[in-house]
Amino acid sequence: MTSREALKTAAASRILLTDGAFGTEIQNYKLDESAYAGSLGLGHDQKGNNDLLALTRPDVVDAITRAYLAAGSDIVSTNTFSANRISQADYGAEDLVRDINIASARIARAAADDAAKDGRPRFVAGAIGPTNKTLSLSPDVNDPGYREIDFDYLKGVYREQIDALLEGGVDFILIETVFDTLNAKAGIMAVLEAQQDLGRDVPMMLSMTLTDLSGRNLSGHTVEAFWHAVRHARPVTIGLNCSFGAEQLRPHVRTLSQIADTLIMVYPNAGLPNDLGAYDELPEETAALVRDWALDGQVNILGGCCGSTPAHIAAIAKAVEGLPARQPKAPPVATRLAGLEPMILAA
Repeated sequence: MTSREALKTAAASRILLTDGAFGTEIQNYKLDESAYAGSLGLGHDQKGNNDLLALTRPDVVDAITRAYLAAGSDIVSTNTFSANRISQADYGAEDLVRDINIASARIARAAADDAAKDGRPRFVAGAIGPTNKTLSLSPDVNDPGYREIDFDYLKGVYREQIDALLEGGVDFILIETVFDTLNAKAGIMAVLEAQQDLGRDVPMMLSMTLTDLSGRNLSGHTVEAFWHAVRHARPVTIGLNCSFGAEQLRPHVRTLSQIADTLIMVYPNAGLPNDLGAYDELPEETAALVRDWALDGQVNILGGCCGSTPAHIAAIAKAVEGLPARQPKAPPVATRLAGLEPMILAA
């Protein structure tokens, strides 16, 4: 059974759990710069380079991953949100991208396989963030046509990361926190090319992030338009993460669940940050909010993003235990196009 088939089989009978935040969990360790840098001899200050910990403090990454599995996660993601050549250039660590991704994938794979000895399958998603560049928008307000990078360059950056994650043993490629739909398309193309070269299915998960309560990402696409723009890639999951808490995402989760013919995965922040940038929403509060989505048959996989902890995952697992899983349905045949808004033409 392929990873795609195994996930769909597991999700057919119950609501599954993914994991929660890595960044805020790492902050709890209060690591100093030397802990991040290790003995790698990098010239830049490495404090805050969370992805590098797969090489310098793998025990931290392993402990967080295993804590989520113990809390009930069926899917754990690799600690590789910024483990790409563009983001790592800020730390002078771009030549370590392959090593970081392989190491992080192997940590997650080993932890997931250990947890699966109880007979319940566990999955590993190779996490790919949006980078700090955007293909759709200019960083210079005085030159709206300027772009720092082009599509082919970003596709190559993603391909390097994808190849390493697959070598490390991930089941899926998770293109997450999509603020620019064109960036996501570069990631999708990189996955499809990797799939062709490998001669096998490489399932992808796609997760959009909203920049305002109207339900658009930074490149201006609505939830519906985003789905129409990426449906051709046959993602095993589509969903939303980050930006807001569960309360704010409620109408957009409903919209996506009504139109997508694949699994819905949503992992919101633990509420909105307070004035100090911390997240105060208690695990029970988050769990109660996402339980409503489950009761309404809107989700297949739940988890948490910024501010969430293993305690949040455990509370969500308890809240949705025994609730029926959402059953994806094929939409009526039609031509579906996407600009910033969706366009549907009769068949």
